[in-house]
Amino acid sequence: MVIIRPVAVADLEDLIELASVASFGLTSLPKDPELLKERIEQSVRSFGSVPKKPGGELYIFVMEDLDTGGTVGTSCIVSKVGGFEPFYAFRIETRIHESRHLNIRREISILHLVTQHSGPCEIGGLFLAPDYRKHGNGRLLSLFRFLFMAEHPKRFEQVVIAEMRGVVDRTGHSPFWEALGRHFFDMDFPKADYLSSTDKRFIADLMPKCPIYIPLLPQDAREVIGEVHEHTKPALKMLHDEGFRSSGMVDIFEAGPIIAAELDDIRIVKESDCTTIQEITSDHVLSVNHIVAAVDGEFRACVGSVSRNSDGGARIEERVAEALKLNKGDRVRFGPLRPAADRSSGR
Repeated sequence: MVIIRPVAVADLEDLIELASVASFGLTSLPKDPELLKERIEQSVRSFGSVPKKPGGELYIFVMEDLDTGGTVGTSCIVSKVGGFEPFYAFRIETRIHESRHLNIRREISILHLVTQHSGPCEIGGLFLAPDYRKHGNGRLLSLFRFLFMAEHPKRFEQVVIAEMRGVVDRTGHSPFWEALGRHFFDMDFPKADYLSSTDKRFIADLMPKCPIYIPLLPQDAREVIGEVHEHTKPALKMLHDEGFRSSGMVDIFEAGPIIAAELDDIRIVKESDCTTIQEITSDHVLSVNHIVAAVDGEFRACVGSVSRNSDGGARIEERVAEALKLNKGDRVRFGPLRPAADRSSGR
């Protein structure tokens, strides 16, 4: 059985191993052990604090296989992007070029650099070991974050964005980067990607300030603007099903789409509920699969069945209670793992 919990310093070695098999474009899981250690320590501090408002705190979670004790996946939340290090993106805009004399009117798409010092909350950093990409583990590793945010809304900005990984091949080649970024940064995509995870000041120094006319880019670069990596397509569909929509912005390095939603409008948040445990049973609890989260003390989550008793309390199975270290009277927040349309179709 797998569960989700906050990252601990003891997870470093497992995360180093996960980072070694992760592809390019996942800045939240750097291949640099020292940088990874710093991020883990930053997350531990974030979980230990009680901020009055979001201030850029980083929350890293890991998926643990309870049978082996191994860390097999990770994902994270940044409470607010921007601040001392701005959030950068390209906004896709349309400019009108018109000549009444020649009776010509053209709508030209451009990329306009956006710099946000007070931005939204961001989810990211999702990576799952290849052997665990089954049984809904990827969905759990993504959607549980919204239950944590729903339980602690004051920690996070209410607009949530996700930068979806763009088109980059196994060698780190990005058509968009080669057509644009390389001319200004004089480095390959993997190096720029790594530097952006350590210090973003070089972006302000080197990024072009003028709009980029998309038709002037090579065809292979134009074709990947707003497109996702082949392995990211299922994650994009899942977030669309949860209520995320295009923000009209793309990543400045590989042009992957940036999608956004209001926290309260996200499907699993709207369908989630919070109550106390009234019964822990060894019998099977008849219900659709839910993401069940222990919200008192250390946050922990897993997939399990939940039903409501007549008095409104929750009834859960022993294996779920043991995995989440729950007792009668503890509070849980839970929401259906899949949207109603998927449940009705049997997916």
